[in-house]
Amino acid sequence: MKFLYGYLCLVFLILFHELGHFFAAKIFHVKVESFSIGIGPVLLHKKIKGTDWRISLIPLGGYCGMKGEKEIQKALDENLPYIEAEPDSLYGVNSFKRALIGFAGPFFNFILAVTAFTIINAVGYEYITFSNKINVIESTNEISYPACEAGLQDGDIIIQINNKKISDFSDIQEMIITKPDKSFQITVLRNDEELQFNLKSILNKETGQGLIGITNDPESIIKKHTPEYNFFQSIGHGIKDSIDYLGASIRGIASLFKGASLKNSVSGPVRVAEIMGSTLEDGFKISFSVGIVSSLQILGLISISLFMMNLLPVPLLDGGLILMALIEGIFRKKIKPKIHYYIQFIGLAFILVMFVIAIFGDISYFIGRGKLK
Repeated sequence: MKFLYGYLCLVFLILFHELGHFFAAKIFHVKVESFSIGIGPVLLHKKIKGTDWRISLIPLGGYCGMKGEKEIQKALDENLPYIEAEPDSLYGVNSFKRALIGFAGPFFNFILAVTAFTIINAVGYEYITFSNKINVIESTNEISYPACEAGLQDGDIIIQINNKKISDFSDIQEMIITKPDKSFQITVLRNDEELQFNLKSILNKETGQGLIGITNDPESIIKKHTPEYNFFQSIGHGIKDSIDYLGASIRGIASLFKGASLKNSVSGPVRVAEIMGSTLEDGFKISFSVGIVSSLQILGLISISLFMMNLLPVPLLDGGLILMALIEGIFRKKIKPKIHYYIQFIGLAFILVMFVIAIFGDISYFIGRGKLK
């Protein structure tokens, strides 16, 4: 069942993303010819007000088909110097409007994330963590752990990292895990004396996360509740959380260029669905409130990932459409159909490579967990 839950969440995220494109196209009077949840052969469809609404066979994506999207191929076939477009088509509107249509899908994902994190901050939740008392992992011949090399010791209580007060181990994780290869000033309490240490996190190449070589004190389990916020504070924290997670996602992408495992860092649709489904299933097993918070948390995180990934300046993604439109708008010159074609070909190759890596990563992930034999 968890795969079903996961896929339903993915369908919802895709629907919300494509609705962003749909509403922006309507605002700028671009005709939407089709709107599909899923890709491939059409299973069900119904035409309403000029738009063919579809449910397609393969639940791995979706699309908002706008008038004129195929005009590039037509211009190539007829060897035209520019793309001929009618006023109500994608390439017939002002280039900045086209960029906004491309941006609307990812923007809807960001709004969904802000909404999810706002609700979480408004309702609050209890969580289990550990105190800020730590144990230090000793360095070996294979790896030198920054905490050990800097002089931290078992039993130290971390009270501050880079001028931010630390109250429990989850605060430490939040600071370190999302910042590989970063410098930290750590203040600890040792025998009632405050000591300061400077160290630099290292990159865990398997996970892409930051690492300094500490663990929690297993005997210091504590139960905590998130702070209570009013309506406007919840919105503010919802925006802040979304921006923080976006920053963490960008740093995650950057870690790929520092040697992080691409196979482990890029998840395919099967693994995403499994993770989402497991999170929902496990959350609702604990309680209804935990299930709701878990659902909102995973929806928010995946929404942030979709926002960022779709804005990458890669042809066939929204970021590619936005970039091309902005170039045309800034230089006031239409891009030739052949250039469009070659750039899209490069984009298609990039997406296919990433898809293969993601699928291979999914297979390895499930084999490693004993799901497949």
